[in-house]
Amino acid sequence: MHPRLEQIQTATRRHFLRQSTAGIGGAALAALLGENVVAAPRLVDPLAAKKPHFPAQAKQVIYLHLTGSPPHLDLFDYKPQLVKYSDQDCPNEFLDGQRFAFTSGVPKLMGTPRKFKQCGDGGVWLSDAIPHLQTVADELCVIRSMTTDQFNHAPAELLLYTGSPRSGRPSLGTWVTYGLGTENANLPGFVVLISSGVQPNGGSKSFGSGFLPSVYQGVQCRSQGDPVLYASDPAGMNRDLRRLSLDALRDLNQLQAKELGHPETLTRIAQYELAFRMQMSVPEVMDINDEPQHVIDKYGAKPGASSFANNCLLARRLVENGVRYVQLFDWGWDFHGTGEGTGLTSGLTNKCATMDKPVTALINDLKQRGMFEETLIVLSGEFGRTPFREGRTAKSKVLGRDHYPDCYSTVLAGGGVKGGMMHGESDEFGFRIARDRVHVHDLQATILHLLGFDHERLTFRFQGRDYRLTDVHGSVVDNILA
Repeated sequence: MHPRLEQIQTATRRHFLRQSTAGIGGAALAALLGENVVAAPRLVDPLAAKKPHFPAQAKQVIYLHLTGSPPHLDLFDYKPQLVKYSDQDCPNEFLDGQRFAFTSGVPKLMGTPRKFKQCGDGGVWLSDAIPHLQTVADELCVIRSMTTDQFNHAPAELLLYTGSPRSGRPSLGTWVTYGLGTENANLPGFVVLISSGVQPNGGSKSFGSGFLPSVYQGVQCRSQGDPVLYASDPAGMNRDLRRLSLDALRDLNQLQAKELGHPETLTRIAQYELAFRMQMSVPEVMDINDEPQHVIDKYGAKPGASSFANNCLLARRLVENGVRYVQLFDWGWDFHGTGEGTGLTSGLTNKCATMDKPVTALINDLKQRGMFEETLIVLSGEFGRTPFREGRTAKSKVLGRDHYPDCYSTVLAGGGVKGGMMHGESDEFGFRIARDRVHVHDLQATILHLLGFDHERLTFRFQGRDYRLTDVHGSVVDNILA
């Protein structure tokens, strides 16, 4: 669609009244000034570094998303009473009015088969499935009172990252890049890394720009082949010829921007220029062969592979080079117990082995480089798991849990967050929040606060009103701030 027609299509009466210069007020102003009051858009770099609302505790974010949602009751939230009453019928008070993805009837309560212990000076409860994270317990803030509104993967993931369970809103990384810009003009402000070979449940909408200019959306990079698709020179075109082509496109786009004033035209100019610069900078940053062997070994990474370990190491390299927001998605955390690989014993042990070591290495690596206090790490799924057995596995020897939105755990570290602490609590069985409830919108508000933003003031006007990440909700979780 022609940009002008697209702009007209999304315009409202408020747009017309605010922007029109054909009305009486516009004509009078033009007569008084004796000049054309329709100014051409400023051709500025939309990714230029910007200051937040107030001094920030964190400069950048590494968000580690365990796609499918790990069983928090077997990793971070120990329930001795649930273990005591395991295999008994779930009380009706916890089932009435509830909907579950794959469970009906009266399921059996299920205590964890994992062994828990209190770790570090703060006494943080962690399970034997994550022995490496136990060694950095004093750097972790475990929120055990998270809650969401959605019990299916894609809507819950979209709510977590965009503030809405429906597609069309900008993602968290997009808001951060829109607010802060980038510190390195040769790299995107927002980079996405995907492991386990599967896209996130919300698809590209989980890191998309929504109605914000698309220059702020996440750029998906790969650890195999070309780091960014379509950034390389086309066949038969060298770098000098591509530079000439981009110069011609830039001139044409600038003419269009002056004529039509469409913001996406400026975005297109910025994207072309960034892609040209990325040809040289991204391959260098994405090549972990430059790392000392002992660092590669600590992460459990393998150069040339596509793994969560590689992506954790790449995340450190990216923030070290000025990228504001790095999002990792790792598929395979949907522990229903329908097979041994998604069971709570050997299945969880094997899957945690791919996450536990590299996340611990990331924390220690950032500390060693003096970057931990300015880098916020978030480790989370999109919801929790039930305190009872998944309905389809009632007669199976393999233990698994269904989707559960009411209670789950999220782990934060670095970037202005207190370490060695547990915030909030669910009840003795893990069905309801007992104290210090933290909604998804509260987590979003807190992340933005740590980056120096008042979440109510970081807004973008679209279709006649101001939008924000947290919709009309959200409060900063002050208790976890260092």
